Amino acid sequence: MGNMKEFLSNILNKQYFAGYLFILPALAGTFTFIIIPIFCSFGLSFTKWDLLNDIQYVGLQNYKDVFTEPVLVKILVNTFVYAISVTVLGVTIPLVLAYILNCKIRGANFFKTAYFLPFITPMIVIGIIWEWIFDPNVGILNQVLHIHINWLYDTNFAMPALIIVSVWKLIGYNMVIFLSGYSTLNNDLFEASKIDGANALETFMYVTVPLLSPTIFFVVIITAISSFQVFDLIYIMTEGGPLDSTNVLVYSIYKNAFEYFKVGKASALAYVLFAIIFILTLFQWHIRKKLVYLEKD
Repeated sequence: MGNMKEFLSNILNKQYFAGYLFILPALAGTFTFIIIPIFCSFGLSFTKWDLLNDIQYVGLQNYKDVFTEPVLVKILVNTFVYAISVTVLGVTIPLVLAYILNCKIRGANFFKTAYFLPFITPMIVIGIIWEWIFDPNVGILNQVLHIHINWLYDTNFAMPALIIVSVWKLIGYNMVIFLSGYSTLNNDLFEASKIDGANALETFMYVTVPLLSPTIFFVVIITAISSFQVFDLIYIMTEGGPLDSTNVLVYSIYKNAFEYFKVGKASALAYVLFAIIFILTLFQWHIRKKLVYLEKD
């Protein structure tokens, strides 16, 4: 009872009231566009609805349909291949680039800007440009490499092409995060490693990476989560083809909801994706003490 009185008195306090007033639009938006849809979509996953007729309760039928659908295995494999590839490349490449730029090389500011520009470029622009680059007839990539590959029309190359574009767009953002992490490191440790005779590679592997492991762990988590939620690039460049070779969970959710008008099945797929991301995030958080330097509960 005492805590409730204290809470009410804090609300009536002018400073607290002003603070709550300022965050009210953000809270209202979060509640309206995130919290309510979460519960609504969960309820819809147990129904059959085509956006036009009445909603029909079907129980677990949507989940049965999802897990018995033959193409689900292919979609899951595509999703994991894409997410793992983008996460590994989208973390290691920016980490190395940040290490190089942190060494104060000539033109470092130019390279920082050049690497970051793709991240702030709209995805639709990037998709259109890279479609032209990958074009088998007039694309610059085949002309420069003197090869003829149907990048976006071949089941063996469509997914690698999407991974290349995604990593290219992501490099700048992750690199900036790593550069901020580098700015917090103690230079005395690097000087000590030089005195001990460590070369650049040994310093990077045994000094830089352990000290930067909290930042690396953070980047891995946000990159993995965003990779599992990829949609726009696939929608623009391949539309899940050819032969579902680039079809992933989020794109399948979109097709079921807005092309096949199976809202219940799309909602069930959305919660399958949620379960996958939730389990992977819990696993990453569980093993953080082994991966992050001086990490404690």
